[in-house]
Amino acid sequence: MAFDGVTVAAIIKECKDLLTGSRIYKIAQPEPDELQLTLKTKTGQYYLLLSASASLPLIYLTGKTKQSPLTAPNFCMLLRKHIQNGRIVDITQPGLERIMQIDIEHLNEMGDLCRKKLMIEIMGKHSNIIFCNKEDMIIDSIKHISGMVSSVREVLPGKTYFIPKTEEKTDPVEFMESSLPDADKEKAFHGLVFQKPMPLYKALYTSFTGFSPILAQELCFRSNLDADRSALSFLQEEAQTTDLSALNYLQEKTRAAARSGLYEEFSTLMKQVISGQFSPVIVYDKNAPVEFAAVPMKLYSDACSRSFSSISALLETYYAEKNALTRIRQRSADLRKIVQTILERTVKKYDLQLHQIKDTEKREKYKLYGELLHTYGYGAEPGAKSLDALNYYTGETITIPLDPTLTASENAKKYFDRYGKLKRTYETLSKLTLEVKEEIDHLESIAASLDIAEQESDLVEIKEELIAAGYIRRKGGTKKEKVTSRPFHYISSDGFHMYVGKNNFQNDELTFKFAVGNDWWFHAKGQPGSHVVVRTGGEELPDSTFEEAARLAAHYSKGRGQEKVEIDYTEKKNVKKPGGAKPGFVVYYTNYSMMIDSDITGIEQVTS
Repeated sequence: MAFDGVTVAAIIKECKDLLTGSRIYKIAQPEPDELQLTLKTKTGQYYLLLSASASLPLIYLTGKTKQSPLTAPNFCMLLRKHIQNGRIVDITQPGLERIMQIDIEHLNEMGDLCRKKLMIEIMGKHSNIIFCNKEDMIIDSIKHISGMVSSVREVLPGKTYFIPKTEEKTDPVEFMESSLPDADKEKAFHGLVFQKPMPLYKALYTSFTGFSPILAQELCFRSNLDADRSALSFLQEEAQTTDLSALNYLQEKTRAAARSGLYEEFSTLMKQVISGQFSPVIVYDKNAPVEFAAVPMKLYSDACSRSFSSISALLETYYAEKNALTRIRQRSADLRKIVQTILERTVKKYDLQLHQIKDTEKREKYKLYGELLHTYGYGAEPGAKSLDALNYYTGETITIPLDPTLTASENAKKYFDRYGKLKRTYETLSKLTLEVKEEIDHLESIAASLDIAEQESDLVEIKEELIAAGYIRRKGGTKKEKVTSRPFHYISSDGFHMYVGKNNFQNDELTFKFAVGNDWWFHAKGQPGSHVVVRTGGEELPDSTFEEAARLAAHYSKGRGQEKVEIDYTEKKNVKKPGGAKPGFVVYYTNYSMMIDSDITGIEQVTS
């Protein structure tokens, strides 16, 4: 979700509760557009990160510090001069704008008590941190914006600070806290939203400050309304009941109920925001964080999600995971390109071989022609172009094409030669296609391993597998990299330990060196995926553990995301590795199967 006004409201509620009355112990500027305040309270010490980065503006409390430059930038030095050792007296949010206002009391050089304001604007590329006096005059800012850059507002020392009103939007907090009766508020809401010729969700977020498109879609979803339907279609001029047909009257009643339903959801949400009732949550898709919100997201009720007690913890986790995922994707890009290139080339080779095998299907026909010519060739007239002969295998008469320049025996020899050549081609290609198919399966399993890699150490083992398979060469003079990656470790709801291989080397290690005979083994049927081993300790597994292990096998396979994935499972003693087989390849002949989804929400992962 965008860093919208509701998210900022959740941060301000958290900071207000924890930091009001705190003392500014240290001020650092680790990045050109970022501040870190060290704050001391009666209950402990906190670090408040304020970032005005154009690509990733943020505000959150953290337990970690960042390395600061040896020489502090001018803006940092100015803040230290004015507000270091100052006391935070209030933290507020103007309306539901994406702005945090920190009011600070401090003693000036004369020992007089003064008040300053630190304004943190989270507005995408226009984000800024602005330092003002109590009369709203700008003392300085982390970014200077001149009139040549912005015609809306200059942000320069000596200028008056104000919040730019680039769009005519209503403050939803002021709207809900007004003294108007509920019926009048609802009517005003309808007038703001339902008179716009645009999709309903867009009409919502363009009418009220602090609302992002995804939050507007969430409200439409909660109201069971089509977010993409025109807002105008929900509004119709009221008419007398006597002038309406029964059908039109029912349609208007339905539209009125839809309008009321949306207002009720809007009102409920705003009451939660105003009272500070937030429930931060991150939504995941295939282990990757895709959305976050300060309120529950029913729009993603089918997706995996993780709840947080603190919005700061959510933001720190979300962006750390997002950055880690981006970093691992960048680091694995070269390996992905190598695997994809070889895979595409190998698939083309395999398709060509299959086409060539299809061409050899005529070999049995040529063999039959040769045999029949040996039997009935005496009846062929010299110079004949064909011979009708009885196929003694089927009892049917067939016509055999002949080369008129050759005798019947010479034509028979010609057909036998063709048969022999095609037979040899078929036998050779049959063996080759099996080898090439194994290579395709191996490459697809490596691609699947790259998809589930979470750390750089996971890539080391995959790279070693590519080197061992001859797909890439080890650079001259470089040694084999130390492998520190370990399989995923989960614990079932019944307390059984479950292990998931991250790549083919780990799959082999898990199955043939770690697991014992009575442990259970799981794998997605007919597609690349991880080996899952459940340690039984000699006990019988309950059904719930079988299902959880199967979900892990489905989740860590190419079938992840499908509604149902077929999983094979058997005792480890039934799993064998053929001689000379590629890493991760096994065979088994005694197994059970189940269809299961790939949702692993609720399965406890051991991270240590």
